[in-house]
Formats: sequence, C-alpha cells, structure tokens
Amino acid sequence: MKILGIDYGTSKIGVSVSEGFLADPYQVIRYQEENDAIEKLSFIVKKEDIGKIIVGVSEGESAESSEAFGKLLKNKLNIEVDFWDETLSTQEAINKSIEAGMGREKRKALEDAFAATIMLQSYLDTNV
Repeated sequence: MKILGIDYGTSKIGVSVSEGFLADPYQVIRYQEENDAIEKLSFIVKKEDIGKIIVGVSEGESAESSEAFGKLLKNKLNIEVDFWDETLSTQEAINKSIEAGMGREKRKALEDAFAATIMLQSYLDTNV
C-alpha cells in the first residue's frame, strides 16, 4: 500500500510518498485556499493510488491546524488519515540538504517535501 506523507503549512504543503519501507520526496504544493490544496492532494491520491495519508503534527496552534486539515482530508477524500509527530523535521531536512551540498535555492524550494519525507520515514520505521 502506498502512503502519502504531508508536512502541512498554511500556504504550502510538503508531500512525500512511500511504497514499502522507503519514503521519497514528491513535491511541494503551494496554495491560497484550502479547497485548492485538497483538490491537488486528491489528484495525487488518485494518480499514485494512495491507501493512507500520514499528516505531520508538531506543537501548539500548528498542531491544531494540522489535525483539522487531516480530518478535513479524511472526510473529503474518504481515505484513512493518521497523525505523526513531525517536531524538528524541517530543521533536520535543512541540515541534511546542507550536508548533501544542495544549493540554497533548490533547498528552499524542496525543504517541505524533504520534511514530509523525514516524518513519513519515521512513521514507516516505527509502524511497518
């Protein structure tokens, strides 16, 4: 079963996909309205034949908005949605990109997808 990892933000969403034991960065979705984000994610879910979504949750207000978005996805897409701790995943993604020698511009463009990948890989390592 393919799993979609989401690093939720109010203007962009990092997306990763796993098939089996390894998570890979997929893309960063930029949006202005929540319905636009849901439509784009729905397209990915259908295109990639996704069976489950994992939404990263950190702390405070950010956690509340991530959970609310995950519940909305579950209702709109009729798909299983779980939540997983993503605390510091963005910082870890930045550090790994720097270590790999990735340029600042490319790193900034993909850091949310990398953060989603780190979060999803953590989920897979623990649950698969």
